[in-house]
Amino acid sequence: MPPRATVASLAIALAVVTPLLAGCTTSAPAQEPTTPALLGSSPEPTEPLLASDDADSRVGELAPGFPTALVPVPDGAQILVSSAQASDGGLLEISLNLRSTLDTAALLEAIRTPLLAAGFTESSGQTTEGLAAQTTFSRADGKELLVAGIRDEGATRTLTIGGRVMAPAAG
Repeated sequence: MPPRATVASLAIALAVVTPLLAGCTTSAPAQEPTTPALLGSSPEPTEPLLASDDADSRVGELAPGFPTALVPVPDGAQILVSSAQASDGGLLEISLNLRSTLDTAALLEAIRTPLLAAGFTESSGQTTEGLAAQTTFSRADGKELLVAGIRDEGATRTLTIGGRVMAPAAG
């Protein structure tokens, strides 16, 4: 048999909760919202994805100074967003998100080939859940580091690659 304090606590809890639950039931049919703002409209964004004065990022195109010799955009790919920002030590912080109809292997090869040719080494580890492929490229004892992930979305793949590389020499 449960201790008296437990039985008393249970009785008090039921006494408090039962009236609350009774107020939650109704025999009236559910009603549709009548406010026009709630019917068939979608919320308007309150701010743009990127600030209009962000000189280091671009939506739908490559950012100025993006190192396409190292990370080219595969033929037929749609650039979603990119950035290239100078940082300390002559490094360039880059990111690229794109969508492609290439299969996962071909899309990964499109970025792997130029990086390996430029002296990067590849370290493939365990793929993160939700990604079809994930890999890391490094050079200069890890000073330059890029991480790439590909998400398979059926007919298209989304590639995200980002990290730091040496800024290309001005020419």
